[in-house]
Amino acid sequence: MEEQIDKLNSQTVLEEWSGTSSNKLSLTAVISPSSSPSSFTVKTYGNRFNLFSRRFLEAFVPEGFPNSVTPDYIPFQTWDLLQGLSTYIRMMLSTQALLSAIGVGEKSATVIGATFQWFLRDLTGMLGGVMFTFYQGSNLDSNAKMWRLVADLMNDLGMLMDLVSPLFPSAFVFIVCLGSLSRSFTGVASGATRAALTQHFALQNNAADISAKEGSQETVATMIGMAFGMLLAHITMEHPTIIWFSFLSLTVFHMYANYKAVRCLNLTTLNCERSSILLLHFMETGQVFSPKEVSVLEHVLPLWVSSWSSKSTKFLYTRVRLGVRVSSLNSPEMMELLSSAGSQYEKAKYLLLEKKGIISIVMHKDSATADVMQAYIHALVMANLLHHNRTSLHTDSQTWMDKHYQTFISKLQSSGWKTGRLLSSSITWRANWSRAIPDKKIK
Repeated sequence: MEEQIDKLNSQTVLEEWSGTSSNKLSLTAVISPSSSPSSFTVKTYGNRFNLFSRRFLEAFVPEGFPNSVTPDYIPFQTWDLLQGLSTYIRMMLSTQALLSAIGVGEKSATVIGATFQWFLRDLTGMLGGVMFTFYQGSNLDSNAKMWRLVADLMNDLGMLMDLVSPLFPSAFVFIVCLGSLSRSFTGVASGATRAALTQHFALQNNAADISAKEGSQETVATMIGMAFGMLLAHITMEHPTIIWFSFLSLTVFHMYANYKAVRCLNLTTLNCERSSILLLHFMETGQVFSPKEVSVLEHVLPLWVSSWSSKSTKFLYTRVRLGVRVSSLNSPEMMELLSSAGSQYEKAKYLLLEKKGIISIVMHKDSATADVMQAYIHALVMANLLHHNRTSLHTDSQTWMDKHYQTFISKLQSSGWKTGRLLSSSITWRANWSRAIPDKKIK
């Protein structure tokens, strides 16, 4: 028996591998029995520099990278770090101008005066952040790309206000408060959209790891940006023309980098615009776009900018109103709604109403997320039929839904789209309807 064990041990080789991803492992050591009894040999591979570099990289990329994140993670993070770098460089220039306007370095300046001005600046920003969250908090998920750009634009305006403030001493407090108000929008919108993007990048339920590593990347970009910013502030001191040229040049690059970053994103969630693009293509060809194809077609700028730059584009989703308040309808609209509730939509969890080219959706109080998705697709179908001058909107749209809706949803899912929820504004108004039973007269 002992001879069999010795024979088995003499043939067993133990290998040591290092790495956080199964297809990114590297062999570090091989342990095998030696010729002498009760002894073994260890043969190491690689070197300490490779091990250190691998450990250093793990502090900045998620565990299991690149298989643990989506393919658009790398290009997005590259452009995002570049725009962050330009932000911190400009921040040093704007902060220098702000401190100079407050009176740092001047004998006439008082501590209480500077403190009060800084207090008003921060107070305005806090109140602005609360108000922005109240009015737009529920819309940030549905338009993450657009709000990401808007957030950085507001940050640019805030830093511009700080840089302008020394030029208008009489209006200094008002200008810096406007700048703080602008930056408060940035904090809310940027934080909320970043959370949505982190969920998108996470392929292995590793959103926390991605967020932590993004913080490490941001810290390095901050330190480098502050170092370059201090150097630039020192070089451009008392040269206002060079300061403005540097600031504006970096601002242009900052917006370009942000635009490129959001253009890299291939989001798989369905919002109003992406649903409209997918449905139109499906109704024309019977096929659905991939997330990458839709990312090229959807607009990342505000709608009024997109409408001005491409007047031929068909913005079908702008004709749909989701979660309409029933009491806001006039008498003819109310009668039509009651009629449709008892005929076309008797079993549905939503009602559709067309008025002057606008499709209004009234959701049932017991409707689920799947009902919201179906209602919105149905409204888009009706809007498209209206565009082609179809008269029997309710009948024709319902016929299309009965024949093609489930096929459309199945093809979306097979193409990688998440159809469980429509990203839209919060539905605050709902309704309840039922068939009234007339009272029988008692003889």
